[in-house]
Amino acid sequence: MPDVLIELFSEEIPARMQTRAAEDLRKLVTEGLVEGGLSYAHARAFSTPRRLVLAIEGLSAESPTLREDRKGPKVGAPQQALDGFLRSTGLMMEQLHVHEDKKGAFYVAHFQKPGRPAAAILAEVLEKTIRSFPWPKSMRWGSGALRWVRPLHSIIALMVTEAGADIVPLDIDGITAGNTTRGHRFMAPDTFTVSSFEDYAAKLKRAFVVLDAAELADMIEHEVKNRAFALGLEPIEDKGLLAEVAGLVEWPVVLVGEIGAQFLDLPPEVLQTSMREHQKFFSLKDSSGRIVRFVTVANRETADNGATILKGNQKVLTARLSDAKFFWENDLRVVRNEGLTGMAEGLANVTFHNKLGSQKARIDRIAALAREIAPLVGASPDLAEEAARVAKADLRSSMVGEFPELQGTMGVYYAKAAGLPEAVANACKAHYQPLGPSDEVPSEPVSVAVALADKIDTLTGFWAIDEKPTGSKDPFALRRAALGVIRLVLGNDIRILLWPLIASHWKSLEDVIPAETKATVHWDAVITAQNLIFFFHDRLKVFLKDQGIRHDVIDACLAMPGNDDLTLLVKRAEALSAFLKTDDGENLLQGFKRANNIWTQAMEKDGFNDSDAFKKAISILEEAEAAEGVEYSFGPDIKFAETDEERALFAALDKAEAQIAPAMAAEDFAAAMSAMAALRAPIDAFFTSVQINTENQIVRRNRLNLLHRIRTTCAGVADLTKLEG
Repeated sequence: MPDVLIELFSEEIPARMQTRAAEDLRKLVTEGLVEGGLSYAHARAFSTPRRLVLAIEGLSAESPTLREDRKGPKVGAPQQALDGFLRSTGLMMEQLHVHEDKKGAFYVAHFQKPGRPAAAILAEVLEKTIRSFPWPKSMRWGSGALRWVRPLHSIIALMVTEAGADIVPLDIDGITAGNTTRGHRFMAPDTFTVSSFEDYAAKLKRAFVVLDAAELADMIEHEVKNRAFALGLEPIEDKGLLAEVAGLVEWPVVLVGEIGAQFLDLPPEVLQTSMREHQKFFSLKDSSGRIVRFVTVANRETADNGATILKGNQKVLTARLSDAKFFWENDLRVVRNEGLTGMAEGLANVTFHNKLGSQKARIDRIAALAREIAPLVGASPDLAEEAARVAKADLRSSMVGEFPELQGTMGVYYAKAAGLPEAVANACKAHYQPLGPSDEVPSEPVSVAVALADKIDTLTGFWAIDEKPTGSKDPFALRRAALGVIRLVLGNDIRILLWPLIASHWKSLEDVIPAETKATVHWDAVITAQNLIFFFHDRLKVFLKDQGIRHDVIDACLAMPGNDDLTLLVKRAEALSAFLKTDDGENLLQGFKRANNIWTQAMEKDGFNDSDAFKKAISILEEAEAAEGVEYSFGPDIKFAETDEERALFAALDKAEAQIAPAMAAEDFAAAMSAMAALRAPIDAFFTSVQINTENQIVRRNRLNLLHRIRTTCAGVADLTKLEG
């Protein structure tokens, strides 16, 4: 079975596209080979700044011979039908075969499709892959029609067996497949031939090209740490930059440079961001956390050990940091003269959304909501409102205008420069959090209040104008905002009812949203709040499933009152999930199911539904009382019990309810469930010895009401009818 080596050698591929392109090459080629009838053992894809590479092991030498049987007309069919079948198959009459089934005899044409050599199939697949490759952006060059991310120079397409390496015959717009490539652009620019993947990888490394991007990244990271350690410094970890730099160089040469002393007082985030975004530099910090050096990764070794490269980089860096220093000093001057609220005034001229007003109008809403939320999270209402009014002021700063990723971070510095309380300053950054599933959740009460207000305003506003996520589209990151609310509430163990907050905040949008927008949406506070709560529930389901809580357990808890108290909801779900994994949990579920099924079937038989069953039951029993002169009060009564098992169940329910009520009041769901689980034995004994549907209608109804009492008792913790099994 031959191995395959493919290399597509071009001008520099953008770093952000390389990993995806390597995977696309692997997928398209291997899927094409399989569709062509071939099989393979293993495939690996690689990328460097100038090449995509695919190595396939154990490819079958040819596709198998296939036999096809095509059914024709019945024997004795009109000649016209038979002639049409012969034309479609290209056969003569004597080449047809006659088969029979239960419907009679019919003609069959047998075809045999011979297998094809793997090289021919590979050539077709590779040409199709190259011509239709899914680059995010591609270009044409010269006079050819071929499109590639950058001009494509050469193709290696080899099939390697024990007998040697054969070039796959392939020509794409004048680029003929061969067995030659080039090494490093400057350090080994000459061509060389290869005979296998192992030979190719070894010769590439000797030609100063590291093929494996992961190996290259490890080399860079290791050398950066070594150079930092030698200087008594520590690199600031940046996996994204590491991956990007690994896509920019073929042979990494790590160089450490100095930052001008006049820039060392800039906030470290400014230094790191400026060097990262403009120069792709890593940052080195000292023991106090100050950034004092930078690391650049050159793409070649030089006779002066990188001195010229460093000199050029430091010159460019000085210019960049001079701009950053100007922005920083200009922003501080504005803050000292006008205060942070003065900087924020400019947000009145910045549109948040054309249907939701300006950023300033939004900040006013958030400030009012933060003040309302503050007592619920243990924050000062005054501080929460103040923090909300300045939290987005840095959006008008020169620094954030240059580096948008520093929003919030710069707000903290400017708030401290303005002399604002630390809790207010910290909220400038923390109110954006959590930004993702792994991001830190704020815990400072003022930050929590503003973060919740910010996210609830976003969600309520977009729900009010009917701009909800659809499918995979979520342009306003509303799913992330909802998950942020969930994590803020749960992470800080906050007891807060979302429904009244959303409904009251909805009213603050009435004067903001244009009348023509209101005319096109269902403008109703209750419906908006209800739909948004459902959205929170959907996000919460995803969140809890990731933590191993079954969907039916979540549904059983969502069906309970107070489901807009997310902390209570999750405590209930966690307790039920843990309880159902125990023997007591199984007992509880089985006992409840048995009682509920019999009760439900009886109600259906009698023509009742769940909502009116008790009203009709009362009516029946009152009629029975009048007819038979028997006193009967609504609900099961022990005086109508006829067996010891019946009376024992009454006693067990009395005991369980006495334990459940205080446990539920204390939100000790585990204790409540344990008390309910004790009902399993008396329920089983009751079903074993007692006939529910007795001829005595009063006793029958009393027993059905006893089952409903079981149902009601168990439903106090969760709607167990939602559980599977």
